[in-house]
Amino acid sequence: MLNMISLSSMRIFESAARLGSFRAAAEELRLSPSAISHAITRLERDLGASLFERTTRNVELTLAGQTLLTHASNAFEELRRGVELISSKKAQLLRVHCAPSFAAQVLSPRLPLFLKENPGIEVRFAASTAYARFVDGLFDADIVYGEPLDREGLIVIPLGEEIVAPLCSPEVARRLDSPRDLLRQPLIRSDLKRIQWIDWFEANDLGRPPAPTMSFDRSFLAVDAAANGLGVALESDVLARRELENGKLVRPFAGRCRDTRYIGHYLAYPKSGSQRRLARIFAEWLTRIMQSGI
Repeated sequence: MLNMISLSSMRIFESAARLGSFRAAAEELRLSPSAISHAITRLERDLGASLFERTTRNVELTLAGQTLLTHASNAFEELRRGVELISSKKAQLLRVHCAPSFAAQVLSPRLPLFLKENPGIEVRFAASTAYARFVDGLFDADIVYGEPLDREGLIVIPLGEEIVAPLCSPEVARRLDSPRDLLRQPLIRSDLKRIQWIDWFEANDLGRPPAPTMSFDRSFLAVDAAANGLGVALESDVLARRELENGKLVRPFAGRCRDTRYIGHYLAYPKSGSQRRLARIFAEWLTRIMQSGI
């Protein structure tokens, strides 16, 4: 069966299925809509299965089409990675894995500066809470939340001290005269934070905190909720730097309470490997901007 199916027909199917349109696929692949339609029809005939439900206005995937799209997308992604590994362009490609909130709040706003200072370097990012596995060759550097436990073969660089403190909008802050007022305010919880409200309340001799009104599995969501006036978040000044600088968030008890200081994020990259030079350039740049507060 596989011998009957060409790579080009699968590429046409993947494009049409992903875009949900034969016309859009034609534009992407620089083919005529008629060529796309004929290729899909031949593929359906060869497979003995209908891949699309066709109407006068659009096309929708059948169950068989959805199944094939999943496998086709994975296959083309693996093919892309393989080409990337042997391509001469790989020498200027830096692949960075990053903790999601650091990526959204810190790295993304400053990425244009890195690209401007390092013309010719292409950067590809992926974000998740998992640690990168450098042995599979998918990433060249990793920014992680919490110190890496396995440091063997890695250069690990702390990315500076963070202050974890109550943060809220200026409007909410006007209702807060003292830390004890938090007992009557909606608290926002960051589920994966190493410092939680119970730790902060105990450090400030306030007993147990009330149950959080809402919780998020990403710090950037908690920061956004607090900036929108939904309550008070216990968050890092590094992750909320942009909102603190533009006035959307304030520290209502700065200098009047015990906040937690710790190193929250680390940059790790292999001591050896073909991309060590690019990883070192990125590490030196990131360390500099974190220290300077740019």
